[in-house]
Amino acid sequence: AATAPGKKITARLKRTLPVRGPQAPTLSELMRWYCLNTNTHGCRRIVVSRGRLRRLLWILLTLSAVGLILWQCAELLMNYYSASVSVTVQFQKLPFPAVTICNINPYKYSAMKEYLSELDKETKKALETFYGFSEGKSKVRRSVDEWNSTGSDFFQQIPLLKLEDFSRTATDLHSGQKRKIEGSVFHKDSSIVNSGDSNDIIGFQLCDANNSSDCALYTFSSGVNAIQEWYKLHYMNIMAQIPLETKEKLSYSADDLLLTCFFDGLSCDKRHFTRFHHPLHGNCYTFNSGENGTILSTSTGGSEYGLQVVLYIDEADYNPFLVTSTGAKIIVHDQNEYPFIEDIGTEIETAAATSIGMHFTRSRKLSKPYSDCTETGADIPVENLYNKSYSLQICLHSCFQKAMVHSCGCAQYAQPLPTGAEYCNYKKNPNWMYCYYRLHEKFVKEQLGCQQICKDACSFKEWALTTSIAQWPSTVSEDWMLRVLSWDKGQKLNKKLNKTDLANLMVFYKDLNERFISENPANTLVILLSNFGGQLGLWMSCSVVCVIEIVEVFFIDSLSIVMRRQWQKAKKWWNNRQRGSLGKAPQASDVERQGHHNPVCIDEDLPTFTTALRLPLPQDSPLPRTPPPNYSTLRLETAFTEQLPDTLELGQH
Repeated sequence: AATAPGKKITARLKRTLPVRGPQAPTLSELMRWYCLNTNTHGCRRIVVSRGRLRRLLWILLTLSAVGLILWQCAELLMNYYSASVSVTVQFQKLPFPAVTICNINPYKYSAMKEYLSELDKETKKALETFYGFSEGKSKVRRSVDEWNSTGSDFFQQIPLLKLEDFSRTATDLHSGQKRKIEGSVFHKDSSIVNSGDSNDIIGFQLCDANNSSDCALYTFSSGVNAIQEWYKLHYMNIMAQIPLETKEKLSYSADDLLLTCFFDGLSCDKRHFTRFHHPLHGNCYTFNSGENGTILSTSTGGSEYGLQVVLYIDEADYNPFLVTSTGAKIIVHDQNEYPFIEDIGTEIETAAATSIGMHFTRSRKLSKPYSDCTETGADIPVENLYNKSYSLQICLHSCFQKAMVHSCGCAQYAQPLPTGAEYCNYKKNPNWMYCYYRLHEKFVKEQLGCQQICKDACSFKEWALTTSIAQWPSTVSEDWMLRVLSWDKGQKLNKKLNKTDLANLMVFYKDLNERFISENPANTLVILLSNFGGQLGLWMSCSVVCVIEIVEVFFIDSLSIVMRRQWQKAKKWWNNRQRGSLGKAPQASDVERQGHHNPVCIDEDLPTFTTALRLPLPQDSPLPRTPPPNYSTLRLETAFTEQLPDTLELGQH
């Protein structure tokens, strides 16, 4: 059966009409089609406006609107990750914090003399050599262990040195001989009391045990600081070799430290305190530690309803070279927090009544993406060595201790032991002091990476302290009060108390206002989308559908056009190559006859006058494309170079 003439004409029109819309062959045709059909008025006005000036103005206005939209949307995104701070104040019964109390002197000097005899002897000799005074020949008891022989050898390796004008020649205070100093010099200046001659510099030299030429000289302009630093260095080395059980016996017991105790108007005793051994402060005692599952609380503010204790300091049994102040140190903390006495402890004076008023604040920060904090510390690649809730200080100390074990082969004495490690001492680790000082220098300069790894905790509790001091006991009450306290503790002390041996401490809530500081997102997702819609509607009269249209045209359709043209070029190159291999030259007519399946004619109806006008003119005989005045002058033959056979048959009939 013969094909209907109308279908052949329709098929011919589909191949001949230009392709527009998403299937346009070029990007320029696609952009023109988009501007004529989009809902954004600015793009349409660029195409339909007459005159270059008007079109230029519309281009500038449209580009300005697009720039404003991008700027406003960027501001909205930045504000989306911001947080607002809210403060809530509640009046209620408050839990009382844990209060840890330590004597500034960690161990009884009378009990420690057998371990420190050689160190004290060397220190006194340095004072006599440098300052010219002597306490006389003291009878120092020798240790029954190996402290003396090992220590004496080590003091010869790391003696105190005296330099003049930072020269490279120093006098050994142990042997009196002069030596040449090599390596780096680290001067730790001080604003305390300097030595008599400002040109005299005291310090000590540390060298790498594996490389004697690699040395570092640490100097101090204050003789007090130099001797104390040198003493503490050897002191930690000695204490690291003493078992923990022995050190607990050498320090103060609860009966030694606590004379009287009251909480919330009721009497308390050592049963309300938990012993906690600190490497640098000896036995400390924590009130209301919560270890038994009970946390005390208070329903009334004021000094009468807090913790009141009288401490026995025993100044006469202080180590004269280790500590230079008298009193106690306390820290107020949460029951799940580790008490860093050495970092944030508050010192309590003797012969004085110290009142510490507290304000309780709970803080809560938003985690990522609002701030760089951690909820529990589980995402921090540092092992918690303290078995307490995460804090920034715990992370920093744990990170340094891990680096110490990794670099030096042993752990620093002032921090907890990692699993499988042991504390440094010069018997097993003769190079640990040099390694420790080098590592600590990197830590202070933030070269170990600990400050970059560790983060703040997102939630924490804080007690703001207000301290006031008054003379205690007063002159009129001093006599009877000391007599009563001596009578209460007389059987244990066996001596009369002195007011410089006592310290009165009061810790209480100034009010029961609990302040809760929290961060909340400044914007939610709904508000962000609403703001986006407002900006698009204000500057471009655009909606969500318009945004989808832009994504479809500028990304999907544009990409498909580029890929289609690349495919056509590749196909043409392949066809030409195939013809060349067969010895047949490519014909221009073959390329010209290639058409497109035009989606304009999507139905089976016969072509109309409008579709006929859209036919392209042949390249060999261009004719004007103005509408004809009437049907008798319509020239469709320009689009068809030859007449179809079916139409000839129809014409003959």
